Amino acid sequence: MQATERIYEFQDWITIIFLACLVLLVLAKLLFPQRFEEFISLLNSGKFIAFKGKENKAFHPFNILLLLIQALAVSVFLYIAYTYFFNISDPDLIIYIRIFTAYFCLILIKAGVEKIIGNIFDLDEKIDYYLFQKFSYRNFISLFLLSVSLLLIYTINPTALLIGLVGVSAIIANTIALIIIFKKNQNVLSANWFYFILYLCALEIAPYIILYKLITN
Repeated sequence: MQATERIYEFQDWITIIFLACLVLLVLAKLLFPQRFEEFISLLNSGKFIAFKGKENKAFHPFNILLLLIQALAVSVFLYIAYTYFFNISDPDLIIYIRIFTAYFCLILIKAGVEKIIGNIFDLDEKIDYYLFQKFSYRNFISLFLLSVSLLLIYTINPTALLIGLVGVSAIIANTIALIIIFKKNQNVLSANWFYFILYLCALEIAPYIILYKLITN
């Protein structure tokens, strides 16, 4: 197999973003070593969700650090997909900033609306636990996207098939995570099916359609 030369000019800012993700990851490990170890073993152990979730601290400093990594990493992957499908040859920081801003605002607005709903219906503890679970799984998925994005920038030439496979894998993983979360909260959901379906449409489907429209337009 012959090596293929990658020519990718003006990518200093992309390197800085990857370094920022690694610095935040190291910082999370140094400041919260036990939480970090439990988080990394999320796939084969439910200890992190079971024990840390009981603290009802969805916005614990550890989670905030990982949320920043999630926003940076997911935005990089979306940027790679955008530049590939829209045939943008030179890296453009402005495009990345727009994607990052849209995605990060989406996270904050969704979390804020869910917290308000929890407060209105006196479900603060349940909403905090739900947000904690959702953040945890999506933060873990974002580490996978970060690793793939590193390869797509510095090693592998992006293709429609590869980007599609990674994107679909991330969506499937997120769907499985939501199913796991909903099964754990089945008792609450079974008594409120109408509101649950309304929630899915309004806060778990519509925002990502809006994000897609914002990025593509």
